[in-house]
Amino acid sequence: MSAITFVLGGARSGKSAFAQHLAFEIGGEAVLFIATLRETEAVRADPEMQQRLARHRAVRPSAWRTLVLEDDLAVIARALETAPTRCVLLDCLSLYVSGALFMSEVLPADVEDRAAQLAESLVMFARATACPWVIVSNEVGMDVTPPSPAARAYRDALGRANQIVARHADRAFLIVAGLPLRLK
Repeated sequence: MSAITFVLGGARSGKSAFAQHLAFEIGGEAVLFIATLRETEAVRADPEMQQRLARHRAVRPSAWRTLVLEDDLAVIARALETAPTRCVLLDCLSLYVSGALFMSEVLPADVEDRAAQLAESLVMFARATACPWVIVSNEVGMDVTPPSPAARAYRDALGRANQIVARHADRAFLIVAGLPLRLK
């Protein structure tokens, strides 16, 4: 059973840098980096998003393999079969949940339940692999209540998914202003 480390934090908290540090400590250059931002036409046409993506790529070790995950966890299994991997870093659960639940024409009937299913499936999948995982997510529940129903649904769905991953994780950290607070 593979170990899971959960890294949670707000926007620009330093969570990705901390998670990359952990992944490098565990896996060195044999890390599979799983990106979850779906590169849609809108993302490709957004210069600011392209700058963000370029910055994220630039700070990762060049030897790390990168896989863009959409909905099918089996692509991770295939990637793990193709090259030796000592750690998987998924950055981030937030975009995985938003992509799976909010990028289709119709929302699931119960987004929280569907987010819970996604999180449970991800954790069970990670546990079944042969290497440790570091999973990053955004903490979105510490802000004001969002003004729109869709934004509230996303906040609630991600909060539920975060709880599930945190419950199953062997270690969990909250990153605030670049400083890690060990929760578990």
